[in-house]
Amino acid sequence: MQKWLKMTASDLGRGIGAGEIDPVALTQTYLDAIDAHELKNRIYARTTHARALAEAGAAAERAKSGARLSLLDGVPISWKDLFDTAGTGTEAGSKLLDGRVPDVDAVVLANATSMGLVCLGKTHMSELAFSGLGYNPVTGTPPCVNDADAVPGGSSSGAAASVAFDLAAAGIGSDTGGSVRIPAAWNDLVGLKTTAGRLTLEGVVPLALKFDTIGPLTRSVEDAAHLLAVMEGGKVADLRGASLKGRRFAVLRTKMLDDTREQPRAAFESAVERLKAAGASVDYINVPEVEDALNLSSTLITSEAYGLWKDVIEANPDVMYDKILERFRIGAEHSAADYVAGWGALESARAGYDAATCGYDAVLGPSSAVMPPNLDRLNTDEGYYVTENLLALRNTRVGNMLGLCSLTLPTGVPSCGIMFLCAPDMEEHLLRIGAAAEAALT
Repeated sequence: MQKWLKMTASDLGRGIGAGEIDPVALTQTYLDAIDAHELKNRIYARTTHARALAEAGAAAERAKSGARLSLLDGVPISWKDLFDTAGTGTEAGSKLLDGRVPDVDAVVLANATSMGLVCLGKTHMSELAFSGLGYNPVTGTPPCVNDADAVPGGSSSGAAASVAFDLAAAGIGSDTGGSVRIPAAWNDLVGLKTTAGRLTLEGVVPLALKFDTIGPLTRSVEDAAHLLAVMEGGKVADLRGASLKGRRFAVLRTKMLDDTREQPRAAFESAVERLKAAGASVDYINVPEVEDALNLSSTLITSEAYGLWKDVIEANPDVMYDKILERFRIGAEHSAADYVAGWGALESARAGYDAATCGYDAVLGPSSAVMPPNLDRLNTDEGYYVTENLLALRNTRVGNMLGLCSLTLPTGVPSCGIMFLCAPDMEEHLLRIGAAAEAALT
């Protein structure tokens, strides 16, 4: 049964459907693995044993009667600790929310449960989801699968670790500036950032509502497609026959490659060559509007974040990690006029980007410009913390600021991902490209 812990969620679902895997035994195997793992308290904030086994028992009964609700019916997954879970603490990695227990599930969790998925528990995260590094000295910093001395990426840090350390078949996270894709890339996973508004945020602890998105961290593109469908209550993207032949990609030179470290850059270039060998054509382009959009991120994201959290933060600021507190308070420096003007400028940048890239199937870049930073140095070197955090988020933030959907895939080089960006609400197109690229990169 230990082999189950390394299988994709989709393969586990097929095993359940074929009568080869019992959902209760599968869930118990995961719970036992979590309980026995030496790093469990750095990965899971809370586990939901009773809920998981009850949901697995119901899935087992449906499997026996031929009434399964989805391919993933009976598959155990983890949830970032900002998704409301009825009767279970949901604290978003912050002592500001210590003891917060919601009465009902977040809508996406309720949707997934209604399609038969099993909730293993809640995973650690950056405080209030406001860091790309995954470092959280307040509630816990999860490990990076490739470097015991490094951070795992954030803010969906525990979500990534739960999958990478074989303690969940998949993890659900959120992405406001890269919080799904960075930890996915640094832990050699697939990470899907959905278009803002594609999945409802009802019951999700917010950071910046106009930029917050929900997405899965998985072992395969197929898993990401199925998890999107169950959270949305929609149809699964058809990945059959996906091919790179005739696909046109653009590598975004503007900002994406600036200051990119040697390892992620080499891994990205190697991946691009494999995509070309599989039939894709690749152009290198400059899009000045990308830099325009990135320059607006502080005005727009920090203003919205501080506007949402000001009263809660200022009532008890001493319980926060000081670097996160400082980021929130930057939002107080911007006026309402700055915010309104910023949105006007961002809409213009989005239109310019769309015009420059509309002839391509996807835009490519390294998922992160840096490797996972050293945890001890982040704690002692303020300049290093600032530089690494900004560079970690720089490439992924392009997708958030420009309102795109995005996917990161492993390149085969540890902690180095390749990112695909597509137009808003083009997730099915993106996932087909991702499935073909996954085959070319494996």
